[in-house]
Amino acid sequence: MQSVPSSKLPHVLILGAGISGLVGALRLAEKGHPVTLVEGSDQLGGLGTFFQHDGRTFEKFYHCMLPSDGPLLEVMETLGLTKDIYWRPSSFAYAGGGSIYPLNTPVDLLRFGPLPFMDRIRVGITGAWGRVCSDKGLDEITTAQWLQGLSGKRAFSTFWQPMLEAKFGDRFQDVPALWFWTRFNREKGESKGEVKGYVRGGYKRITDTFATRLKALGVTLRMNEKIHKIDLDATGHPFVETDTGELRAEQMLITLPWPTLQTLATDAFKQRADVPDWNIDFQGVINHVLFLKRPLTKHYWLATPEREHPFDGVVETSTLTDEADRGQGRHVVYLTKYVHRTDPRFNQPEEEIKTSWFAALQKIFPDLRQDELEADYLFRAPFVEPVYTRGFLKKRPPEVLIPGKVALATTAQVYPVVTSWNGSVIQAEKTLGAM
Repeated sequence: MQSVPSSKLPHVLILGAGISGLVGALRLAEKGHPVTLVEGSDQLGGLGTFFQHDGRTFEKFYHCMLPSDGPLLEVMETLGLTKDIYWRPSSFAYAGGGSIYPLNTPVDLLRFGPLPFMDRIRVGITGAWGRVCSDKGLDEITTAQWLQGLSGKRAFSTFWQPMLEAKFGDRFQDVPALWFWTRFNREKGESKGEVKGYVRGGYKRITDTFATRLKALGVTLRMNEKIHKIDLDATGHPFVETDTGELRAEQMLITLPWPTLQTLATDAFKQRADVPDWNIDFQGVINHVLFLKRPLTKHYWLATPEREHPFDGVVETSTLTDEADRGQGRHVVYLTKYVHRTDPRFNQPEEEIKTSWFAALQKIFPDLRQDELEADYLFRAPFVEPVYTRGFLKKRPPEVLIPGKVALATTAQVYPVVTSWNGSVIQAEKTLGAM
């Protein structure tokens, strides 16, 4: 294989063109650094990639923005897209015992039938305390311990535990309370009611704008280039081995999913890298995307954590989006299931999932007919976010793996910030500051 002559080395080689890689390339190129961005697929955006239906593009995995997503919104401003973000009220509901219960106000909670009245009060107190309490020490105790202490064992087993199991399966027992505290405060941070944002043209609009801006800044985009090995050469330069040969650089920024880096990094590289724990496991997800001819519910998110449901939630993104972005009379619903890649359900045949999940959806919405389904698609991602364990703050990989040579910006580091595009932007900019 031909090596790139040292006189032509790119200053920074970035691996992975998800949001972290795109932000890293943008910020480095803005400062005049030569950058080469390598992506193994044919799309930019990582979990923000898209598919086409009826002449439009839609996200494979649902996305939205929150008003509190300051770093992401700053990137949108840099790209000139702020004017195209629109905001809609958002609501949450819980499917349990054959009924759907809105859970957006104190009155909604008082009416929540699956819990005895005093347990509803304790859950409400839990929420109020979660908004004002310190996060100190929460990384060292489990979410289960923390919530049982606040809400009581009965309320925990009825209300909180099913939602934790929906996210982490039987691994929920060791998830730190800091994980819950951060997510609760992100979602409940708006005192005037929850709103969520979307951009005209969808998330492909964002990645297309990135591509245009990066090319204008001189960034080299190498798409569809599979990486087979990550290492340092005899002179100490980081390099990757790809389908087309070897690429070397003076510095490397890795934004690949942590399990992918685990596989691609050589033993020699791992021995050089300053990593406290290479064995961080990840949870996967299945998304079944439905195009319906009528709405299901007014709620953006309907939690379906009870074991009888094969999916964890019903996400009706058309409660947030304009018809211009989804098509007249079309309603877009995501059925989502967090599941480990080794679980048999993750590898279940596509048609079996589609058929059984739609039948389960009809049990929640008995008036939903098969002829109201315009089309559906199924997508799976094996690495969505870490399976968090107590003391995860000490297990996070550092921003700099090899001083002066290799840096890292990936979702294994985002904790306790919520794993999202905003969290990835925060991590990318933190890593750039440490390089």
